[in-house]
Amino acid sequence: MRQALADVAAREARRAQERLEAERRARAELMLFQNFVGPVKALKDRGDRRWHTPTKPAPLPVQHWLDEERVLLESISDDFDVSTLLDTDDQLSYRRPGIGVEVTRRLRSGHWSIQRQLDLHGLRVDEAREALGDFIRHAHKAGMRCVRVVHGKGLGSPGKSPVLKSRVQRWLVQKNEVLAFVQARPMDGGAGALVVLLQPAFRKNT
Repeated sequence: MRQALADVAAREARRAQERLEAERRARAELMLFQNFVGPVKALKDRGDRRWHTPTKPAPLPVQHWLDEERVLLESISDDFDVSTLLDTDDQLSYRRPGIGVEVTRRLRSGHWSIQRQLDLHGLRVDEAREALGDFIRHAHKAGMRCVRVVHGKGLGSPGKSPVLKSRVQRWLVQKNEVLAFVQARPMDGGAGALVVLLQPAFRKNT
């Protein structure tokens, strides 16, 4: 019995010693900074205190990146076969699937006023392709509905054949913004130009 009581007392003594040691270490840690730097004194508030304002990082050109990505996704190919998509009339007009023939009739009759024009005369094929893509994209973004693309009649080309006419048709068919196109009326350029109807631009409510 005495031995058991002695063991219990010894354990309690050890626990008490461990608690005291833990409290001593905790106080030492709390006083570590003060012991390291020595006595400190609060500064007087002089009223001219200034707070540092971090410089804001330059905004990321997210919209520019999205536009560049869209250009890549909408790149137009010279290998696209447009022949099966053109109406087999004497002017080889085009209308997107789901668009009625009355749309090309109205377009040919001048129902929509031409709001902007692109002249591709003098451009190389790669320059004309890029210029047309930019023109259609920006015209649509600006809310234009009807535009004219002048590709020329090829009178100054070898063989007197139009170099860009079939290419322009092929490129326009690949643009999502284009609903339809027809050969221009004589007063608007005739066989050397196309009149193009664009999708209505989507505008967010403000």
